[in-house]
Amino acid sequence: MVTIDKITTRILDIPTIRGHVLSVTTMLSQALVLVEMRFSDGSVGIGEGTTIGGLNYCAESPESIRSAIDTYLAPALIGLDADNLNAARVLMEKVAKGNPIAHCALEMALWDGFARRRDMAVHEMLGGAQHKALPCAWTLASGNSEMDIAEAEEMLATRRHRIFKLKIGKRDVAGDVAHVAAIARAVGDRGEVRVDVNQAWSLQDARYGCRALQEAGVTLIEQPLRMTDVEGMAKLTEGFEVAIMADEVLQGPLDAMRVARAGAADVFAIKIGQSGGLLRASEVMSIAQAAGIALYGGTMLEAGVSTAAAMQLFSTVEQMRWGTELFGPLLLTDEILQTPIEYKDFMIHLPQGKGLGVDLDPEQVAKYDRDNGRTALRVSG
Repeated sequence: MVTIDKITTRILDIPTIRGHVLSVTTMLSQALVLVEMRFSDGSVGIGEGTTIGGLNYCAESPESIRSAIDTYLAPALIGLDADNLNAARVLMEKVAKGNPIAHCALEMALWDGFARRRDMAVHEMLGGAQHKALPCAWTLASGNSEMDIAEAEEMLATRRHRIFKLKIGKRDVAGDVAHVAAIARAVGDRGEVRVDVNQAWSLQDARYGCRALQEAGVTLIEQPLRMTDVEGMAKLTEGFEVAIMADEVLQGPLDAMRVARAGAADVFAIKIGQSGGLLRASEVMSIAQAAGIALYGGTMLEAGVSTAAAMQLFSTVEQMRWGTELFGPLLLTDEILQTPIEYKDFMIHLPQGKGLGVDLDPEQVAKYDRDNGRTALRVSG
């Protein structure tokens, strides 16, 4: 039996290529937690746990993710059967309630090692890829209309992205609508414009905003209301033709069932970190599919490891109606993978290696390591 031998965590701090403006914060860098899991047979698996804007966005931060792993989760996992992912998942959920991103980072490393020991890709372990590439949106989040239009033009010219999502919610609603409408006019029929409000609107604001954005040609509005207002989301979903997408409210399968029962979304943004790992994310997708809710591959602005893991899962789904926004690595000034994930022809391409399909660049990891790594726990002997 192959067992879990050692778990090492690192926090990497990597600058972003520009300010990334959300309703809750402006990001100038991204902090991500890397996990290296070593097994008793000498094999290794890697994982990543990343959130958006620290505690401004959700209850987990890079520091809390690392602390949960080092203090609670790693000691519980050491010595466990490395091939029993279900047992590991159940144990992690007992040992540390909540903390879905920490759970995801560890489960990711387990999947990577599990598949590599069998000389297979993770998507093969999940039943096989239905897609070698998926559409990938780019978020325009400078907050400046002229800069966003110039950025969109560059993406169209280089055939990197034709779906554009705008982060709004910092301005008043009228200001946001004017900003979005200007970009929609500039893009025209060459691309598609969507928005993410990140819970910033009241129901009254959302009624006005959804109507105006729909008239401006926006095709999708993400999480316009606070995550607790499922009833309000249901009213918007029923009241407008533009697609309403649930995001922050989806903290796992139980939330997915609650939203589906309420008819509170047309689309689910599936995030493996927010869901608690690939297994839980697949359950969220199954609930959506059973309820006739379309799927979208969301991001926590992760770097290459978590982005590759998400692609391993999303590639197995027959219909990703709204594509993905797995652009996280492109937002960073530097790459941490030996071979970067490929983006071309408006698509993100499934990595072709074993396990998650990617390998870390040790020099790049060391360059951005906040404190040169820390070993969570080692088995003696």
